[in-house]
Amino acid sequence: MPTDERPVLHRPADQARQRADKKADEKLAVELIARTDYGRVATTLRAMPFLASARHIVVDGRVLLRMPLSCGYHLACAGSVVAYGTDNLGHARLGEPLWSVQIVGPCATVEPSAADLERFGPAPPLVDGAPYEAVYLGIEPRFASVNSADAGPERRLGPPV
Repeated sequence: MPTDERPVLHRPADQARQRADKKADEKLAVELIARTDYGRVATTLRAMPFLASARHIVVDGRVLLRMPLSCGYHLACAGSVVAYGTDNLGHARLGEPLWSVQIVGPCATVEPSAADLERFGPAPPLVDGAPYEAVYLGIEPRFASVNSADAGPERRLGPPV
């Protein structure tokens, strides 16, 4: 049966608004990530889904991870597109909205600056009984999602503390 529907053409103004919304989502996601110390990186390892916890900091809009070298998790992450997420579900203060955030982007091994290392703080002495040796990864956000249990964190969270 023929239809009179025509394809929707996206006007430049619509595309510009979508790009601006995407950048705003990425900015909010990175700001929320900066409010926590730990999260989980997701990627694949031999075609199987894989999650690993990591310590993180935010530097110039990029998320830097510190992970234990001995576990080899960095080998699955570096050179791949990964997802990284965190939340405040277990430590929200009374009256603070609950939120979770995820970024997706390319991940690479990085050399943190001395200031970055100081921001990471002390590493644990052991991981799984072995001396802790750190490896550092950087994620460039290309996609972000923020979910909240109320009207939206961007309305009530205020500036980072």
